[in-house]
Amino acid sequence: MSKSRSASSVDSLVRRGSILSLLTLASRLLGLVREMVKARLMGTSALSDSFSVAFMIPNLFRRLFAEGSIAAAFIPTFKEYLLDDDREKTGEFLGSIFTFLSFFVSLAVMAGIILTPFIISIFGMKEFDETVFLTRLMFPFLAFISIAALFQGILNSLHIFAPSGLAPILLNIATILCAYALGSFTGNPARAMAAGVLVGGFLEAAVQFPFVVKKMRFSFFTGLMRAMKNPGTRKVLKLVVPTIIGMAAYQLNDLVSTALAGNAGEGIVSSLQYSLRLQELFLGVFAVSIGTVLLPDLAESAKSGNWENYNERLISAIDIIALITIPVTFFSLAQGENLIRLLFQNRTFDERSVGLTLACFRFHMPGLFFIAFNRILAPAFYAQSDSTSPTIAGIISFAVNMLIAAILVFPLKGSGIALALTLASGVNTVLLLVFLRRNSHIAVGRALKSVLAYSFKLALISCIAVLPVVYLGSRFSEMPEGRGKFFGLFLPLCAGALIYGALGIILLLLSGDRQVKGIIRMIRRKRGKG
Repeated sequence: MSKSRSASSVDSLVRRGSILSLLTLASRLLGLVREMVKARLMGTSALSDSFSVAFMIPNLFRRLFAEGSIAAAFIPTFKEYLLDDDREKTGEFLGSIFTFLSFFVSLAVMAGIILTPFIISIFGMKEFDETVFLTRLMFPFLAFISIAALFQGILNSLHIFAPSGLAPILLNIATILCAYALGSFTGNPARAMAAGVLVGGFLEAAVQFPFVVKKMRFSFFTGLMRAMKNPGTRKVLKLVVPTIIGMAAYQLNDLVSTALAGNAGEGIVSSLQYSLRLQELFLGVFAVSIGTVLLPDLAESAKSGNWENYNERLISAIDIIALITIPVTFFSLAQGENLIRLLFQNRTFDERSVGLTLACFRFHMPGLFFIAFNRILAPAFYAQSDSTSPTIAGIISFAVNMLIAAILVFPLKGSGIALALTLASGVNTVLLLVFLRRNSHIAVGRALKSVLAYSFKLALISCIAVLPVVYLGSRFSEMPEGRGKFFGLFLPLCAGALIYGALGIILLLLSGDRQVKGIIRMIRRKRGKG
C-alpha cells in the first residue's frame, strides 16, 4: 500500500468523522454533566444505585435489540438495496423493517414492565420498590430509542451523520433539565431524571425523523405478515439472530456485573457507573465516531469486492484508534483522582465516593484501547454479513468476564469488576483478530504488525510526556489546602493536559508520525480553501 493512498485513507476517515466526533464529544460532555448532576443530587447513595440499575435495564435491551442489530444486520442489507438502486424494493424493505421493529419492541416493553420485579430481585437493591418503579417508568425509553437507532442506520448508510450525532445530545439535555425542573414535583431526584430519560428518548427519534423522510420516501407501516415475508426482513433476521446471541453475552456482562456489585455493598453500583461514564467520555470523543463512519464504507467495499480499499480503511482506523486511546489512558491514570474530585466531589459525593470511583477507574482505563479496538473490528465482520464470529467472541469473553468478576468482586469490590471487564475486553480483541484471519482477503497480519509497532511507539512517547504532568501534580499537592476547585484542581489539570498534549505532539512529529502528518495536511487544505 502506497503512502499516498494510506494518507488519503486517513484524511478521509478523519474528515468525514470530524463533525460526528464534535457532536459525539458534545454528547459525552453532556453525559458527564448528567452524571455530575446525579452525583450532586444523589452521590453514591442507595437511591443513586436504584437509578443506575433502573436506567441500565432498558439501555441493555436497547443495545441488544436496537443498536447492535442495526449495525450488524440492517446496514449491510440496506447497502445492498442502495447498490441495486431499486426505489420500490428499497421502500418496501424499509416499511417492513419499521413495522416489524415497532411490533417487536412494543411487546418487549410490555413484557419488561410486567417482569420488572423479577428482574430487579437479582440485584440486591436496598431500595427495591423504588428501583421497580423507576425501571417501569423508563422501560418505554426502549421503544423510542429503537426507532431512533433504525433512523440512525438509514441516515448513516447514506453518509449522513449529523442528525444521529445530535440525538444523544438532546437526551442528555432533557435529563439534566428535568432533574432540576421536576425534582420538587416527583418526590425525589431519581424520578425527575427518569422522566427526563423518557422525554430525551422521544427527542432522539423525533430529531432524525425529518431527515429520514426527506431522503427516503416509503410507507412506514405495512401488514405484519407482509413485513415478515419481505426478503430483506428475512435476511436481516437471519443475520440478527446470532448477533443478538453475541450481544446478549456482551450485555449480560453489564447485567451480571451490576448484580454482583449490588450485592457487594452500597455505592458499588454507582461508583462503577461514574467510572464507566469517564471511560465512555474518552471512548466517545473519536472511537465511536470512527466505527460509525467506517461500517458503511467497509460494507460497500466488501459487497463490491474492493478488498484493497477495505484493508486501507481498516488499518487506518485501527491506527487512529491507537493514537487516541493510548495517550488518553496514560494521562487519565496520572490524573484520575484530580479528575474525579473536580467533576463529582461535593457534600453528597464525599471522600468515600471518591475512593470507590477511583478504585474502579484505575482498572477500567487500561481497557480503553481494547474496547475501542473492538468497536473497529466488529464492523469489519458486519460489513461481510458475518455476525457469527463476533457472537462467538462475545460469548467467550462474557464467560471470562463473569469468572474473573465472581472471583475478584468480594476481595476487591468494584475494582475487581472493573479489572474483569478490562481483561475480558482484551480476550475479545484477540478472538476477533483470530476469526478475521479466516478471510484471506483481509490483511490481518499487516494490520496487527502495524498496530503493535505503532502502539509501542505511542506508549513510549506517552511515558515520556506524562513525566512533567506527574511532577506538576506532586508540586500542586504540596501547596496549602483551601484553594478551591478552580485553583486546586481545574488549573493544574488544564496545565497538565496542555503540557502533555504539546510534548506528545512534538515527539510524534519528531518521529515522523504518519497519522499526525495526515491530520495536519487535512487542516492546511481546509484553511487553504477557506
